[in-house]
Amino acid sequence: MQATKELTISEARKQLTSLPEELDRHPRAVAVTRRGKPVLAVLPWDVYEAIVETLEIMGDNELMIDLRQAIQEVSAGQAIDWELALKEL
Repeated sequence: MQATKELTISEARKQLTSLPEELDRHPRAVAVTRRGKPVLAVLPWDVYEAIVETLEIMGDNELMIDLRQAIQEVSAGQAIDWELALKEL
């Protein structure tokens, strides 16, 4: 994803209908500012969904325990080869 683009509220209002196409071409967040300070973020829907999903995972203690354990196992060389795992399934 590219660097954040900044628009004033009045600029954002003028460009609102063209933002979806622009964000398809150049995926990034758009910071909408008021008096030079960011007040809103506009971003592609898939990025929003990924952020929400990540927050849900991070908020689930059991999933985070499993994730940390998996990271430790991989670091210790205890990972199962992908091809072997597929065969077992």
